[in-house]
Amino acid sequence: LKFRLAGYPRKHNEGRVEVFYNDEWGTICDDDFTLANAHVLCRHLGFVAATGWAHSAKYGKGVGRIWLDNVHCAGGEKSIGDCRHRGWGNSDCSHEEDAGVICKDERIPGFKDSNVIEVRKLLAGTVLPRTPQSQLPGALPWGSPAMGSPAWPPHSASSWEQCEGLGQRAQPQAGWPSTPPLPAGCAAPGSGLLSLRRLFTERQQLNYRLHSVSCTGTEVHLSMCAFEFYRGNASAACGAGMPAVVSCVPGPLFATGNAHKKKQRQQQQGQPRIRLKGGAKVGEGRVEVLKSSEWGTICDDRWNLLSASVVCRELGFGSAKEALTGARMGQGMGPIHMNEVQCLGTEKSLWSCPFKNITQEDCKHSEDAAVRCNIPYMGYENLIRLSGGRSRFEGRVEVAVGAGDGEQPRWGLVCGEGWGTLEAMVACRQLGLGFANHGLQETWYWDASNVTEMVLSGVKCAGHEMSLSHCQHHGTSLRCRNTGTRFAAGVICSETASDLLLHAPLVQETAYIEDRPLHMLYCAAEENCLASSARLANWPYGHRRLLRFSSQIHNNGRADFRPKAGRHSWVWHECH
Repeated sequence: LKFRLAGYPRKHNEGRVEVFYNDEWGTICDDDFTLANAHVLCRHLGFVAATGWAHSAKYGKGVGRIWLDNVHCAGGEKSIGDCRHRGWGNSDCSHEEDAGVICKDERIPGFKDSNVIEVRKLLAGTVLPRTPQSQLPGALPWGSPAMGSPAWPPHSASSWEQCEGLGQRAQPQAGWPSTPPLPAGCAAPGSGLLSLRRLFTERQQLNYRLHSVSCTGTEVHLSMCAFEFYRGNASAACGAGMPAVVSCVPGPLFATGNAHKKKQRQQQQGQPRIRLKGGAKVGEGRVEVLKSSEWGTICDDRWNLLSASVVCRELGFGSAKEALTGARMGQGMGPIHMNEVQCLGTEKSLWSCPFKNITQEDCKHSEDAAVRCNIPYMGYENLIRLSGGRSRFEGRVEVAVGAGDGEQPRWGLVCGEGWGTLEAMVACRQLGLGFANHGLQETWYWDASNVTEMVLSGVKCAGHEMSLSHCQHHGTSLRCRNTGTRFAAGVICSETASDLLLHAPLVQETAYIEDRPLHMLYCAAEENCLASSARLANWPYGHRRLLRFSSQIHNNGRADFRPKAGRHSWVWHECH
């Protein structure tokens, strides 16, 4: 049995329950429906439990058969088919009684998310997708809105794995173009077919599964291209061809040395109309678009991998590996510019896709859409490590230098002089550990490593770099006043972070000028809230002309804001 959540408005963890039985999608009637039924269904969908259920077609009326009615589960069944019911297709309900479930937004460990792409990797050389049964002839393409949650449960994989991976079932070369377009997330293929000498000397017997693979180049994943299955004896197939092999190169965003020029490139191209915010890693974040000179978000209704891939490619990444709903990358601010975006996947820009303009009632920022894009595997995390911390998220920073031409890398410390939050942000990003909580200039309390040599000094980052080596530094001419290990740089990283943002429109809307008598401004003067010329005024006579406004600070991040200073050191400013 296959299940999916459908209907709208809804989040990714709720919806009308639809079941695929006897080659047809249908619904479940809400008669005698219980929370135990919802538990069984939510576990089948990959969530740990249900928090509720919905009756009377809350998520809209379904179509087709009503497969189940009067379902009675104890709660421990592995499938809804194991529960007592009236029999498949035996129902006295209409679609106005379609049942829905609300699942707890927590995945069962190891479950493969339905909006993620999987590719397996064994050896270097040949590409292998896990092929969903839904790609059999006549089936809808996986990821289309009509399919909902597919039967094929994929999980995330980097674009490099998709480009450089070899699987147990290889695709034969017959019918494969000499320079195949790659939908998997690499910016461009390198040389088309490589020398197969090493592949054939080192490989075991290959079992061919696919042939005649034909892509347009804009597909989200190789499994969405046209192809044919080999039937019968797969090991004897592909007599006229060889395994398909590709070589990939990083796109321009990831080319060596380009990290320094990223902002210059953006200035030359003009202001972008789309950006990602709130993500801890390169190529992920909440999608924000520019309309009428104002940045806004996208509502997650009907948000899927096709639309997410258009976003990723427009930003210079590969295809999308996750289309996230329910403000999983934090809530944005300002207007929500787009709703029900329905891209075909071939568009060059998200603005070319069909979408609906929305009203305030349609969507809230709790429904902001986000993406995780495929990016090339650059290996930057192998050139940095932490030591001495209480957890893997903190420690003294150690970097590898001189790892070229087959030489073993030499590990050393980073001078703590000038080390701050921006440098810590880059280090945490390079480590794959998320955001920076602190950048530390002294780490004597983490002295747990035999690495004692300083190898990097003068590190100065802008904050957007992918590796510390992309930041400014002194190079081989080390200049560090305190070279002892206690003065080595350290970081404390966090998977989530707060993100404080001033509500600028409110300042504009509430600003006004007021003439205020000096005798009412003694406190403001003591707190240095007045201009310096106020000291020369004839107190308490006369007045000052003040610009006054209201202020709101919003936390757009995915963690509570906790000031570094304790409450004992907080100061109340009367003039504020």
